[in-house]
Amino acid sequence: MKPLALPLLLCAGALLIAPVAEAGLFDDDGARQQIIDLKTATDARIETLTQAQLELATQLMGLREDISRLRGEIETLQYENEQAKKRLQDLYLDLDSRLSPLESRDSAGSGALLSADPVAENKAYENALDQFRAGKYPAAASAFAAFVQSYPNSDMAPNAQFWLGNAWYAQRQCSQAIDAQLVVTTRWPDSARAPDALLAIANCQRDAGNTTAARRTLINLVEKYPDSQAAIQAKQRLR
Repeated sequence: MKPLALPLLLCAGALLIAPVAEAGLFDDDGARQQIIDLKTATDARIETLTQAQLELATQLMGLREDISRLRGEIETLQYENEQAKKRLQDLYLDLDSRLSPLESRDSAGSGALLSADPVAENKAYENALDQFRAGKYPAAASAFAAFVQSYPNSDMAPNAQFWLGNAWYAQRQCSQAIDAQLVVTTRWPDSARAPDALLAIANCQRDAGNTTAARRTLINLVEKYPDSQAAIQAKQRLR
């Protein structure tokens, strides 16, 4: 080979290699940029997801707090409702204890038909009340039912029938409670217990979810016994 040919070949080879090296360098830079772009996009997505998870966790925590607060309020209302029922029943029981001796004396003074054994009658009635006071509602229901059956003409019979209904109500037996209170309103409509019985019926109907019937009963109570204490409560509920 001639001396001049070798330099020419080397120059030609260098010209051929240079574009390939430049192209390889360009490909590496593009790949790096793609990796950087992909990492940036991935980081952005991860940050977005993390933020969304944090917001969701915050919302869940808020919901748990709301549920806990509402549960506490419901339990408080249930407790207050039970206490109000107990106070009302205690008031009725106290009135019974005070009025029963007076009713017996009034009936004796007016010449009304007395029980053959007034001592046994009073004892049977007080025994039934004691069962109710002790929270022994099934026993109280049996005792009040037995009293009404044994002393149907007693001045305390309307009271006994009324408390029979309350004993059923305390056992969450609304159907039996309503039936018992209806006896008060139909058999002794002029009794002081009749308006209380209607109010008790409305309570049972409300608890059973029959708000229409409960409202109708309250209206009937106000119309029939407008001056009674039960009518005052009925008017408040009808507002």
